[in-house]
Amino acid sequence: MFLIFNSNKMFFLFILFFSTLISISSNSWFGCWIGLEINLLSFIPLISNSNNMMSSEASLKYFLIQSIASINFLFSILMKMISLKNFEFNFFISILINSSILMKMGSAPFHFWFPNIMEGMSWFNNFIMMSWQKITPMILLSYYFNKNFIFIIIMLNSFIGAIGGLNQTSLRKLLTFSSINNLSWMLISIMISENLWMFFLFMYSFIISMMCFIFYMLNMFFINQLFIFNMNYLIKFFFLINFLSLGGLPPFIGFFPKWIIINFLILNKFFIINFILIMMSLILLFFYIRIIYSSVMFNYLKLKWMNFFLKKKSLFLINFLSFISISGMIISTFFFM
Repeated sequence: MFLIFNSNKMFFLFILFFSTLISISSNSWFGCWIGLEINLLSFIPLISNSNNMMSSEASLKYFLIQSIASINFLFSILMKMISLKNFEFNFFISILINSSILMKMGSAPFHFWFPNIMEGMSWFNNFIMMSWQKITPMILLSYYFNKNFIFIIIMLNSFIGAIGGLNQTSLRKLLTFSSINNLSWMLISIMISENLWMFFLFMYSFIISMMCFIFYMLNMFFINQLFIFNMNYLIKFFFLINFLSLGGLPPFIGFFPKWIIINFLILNKFFIINFILIMMSLILLFFYIRIIYSSVMFNYLKLKWMNFFLKKKSLFLINFLSFISISGMIISTFFFM
C-alpha cells in the first residue's frame, strides 16, 4: 500500500519532518540529540512492513546502526562538556562528534550499512533516506567540524561512491552509491556556505524524486528489468536525461550547483580535491550510461504480455519535471545576468 493512503504512516511522516526542525532549531547539543532520536523512532515504522521480510530486516539494521551512532554522539557531547576547560581533547572530540554524525547520514567510511538497508526499502523510503535524512546531520556537522578530517572524508566519499557502484545490478544500490558520491559534493558545499548546500540539496532531491518516481511507476528494482520492459519512448528519453542530470553533465540542471562548487574550488586553489571530485563524477556517469544503454539499445525484446499502462497524469508529471531538467541551464543563465 502506498504511503498516502495510510493514516498511521502519514502521522509518522509528519513526526519525521517535525523532528528535523527540532534538531536544526535547537540551541544545545542535547536538543539536537533528542531531535535525532525522534527522527529515528519515526522513520522505523515507515520502513517496516510485516508482509515484507526485507523491510523488517532493514528496519532492524537501521535501528541498530542509528542507535550506535546516537550513543557515540551523546558520549562525545558529554566528553565535550566535561573537558570544556581542557583544550587537549578538542581534536579527539571533534573527530568523535564528526564520525557519529557521518555514521548517521551513511557517509564513507561508515557507509557499510547504507546499501543493505536501502535494498530492503520501497522507492518512497529510498527517496526520504537520500534527501530528507541528510538535512539534520549536515546542519549539525556545519556547527562543529574538523576541517582536515572532513577533507579526507570528502575524498573517501567520492572514491567509494564511484567505485562501489561499478559492479552493482540493483538500481537501489546504484542510487545509494550515487548518493554517497553526491555526499562528497554536499560536504564541500556546506563548508563553502549553507545557502549553496541548500541549493545543491534541493537540486539533488528534485532529480532523485524524479528517478524514484519513474522506478516506482514502472515497478523496477534491477538493471535486467530494463531489458524486458516495452517502455514508452518518451519515458526512455526522459529517463536518459534525468540520469545524465544526476551525473552532472553540463547542459542539464544537475550540473549547475556542481559548476558553482567547481568555480569556488578553482578560485581558492583547491585543485587536487577538485580534480578528484570531477574524475569520480565521470565514473558515476559511466555506470549511469550503462543503465541507459540497457533500456534504450535492447528494444527488440518486446514481450506482448509485459505491456503496461501509465496513467496520463503520471506521464504528464514525468514529462513536465524532466522538461525542467533539460531547460535548467537556460534558466540558470539568468542568475548571472
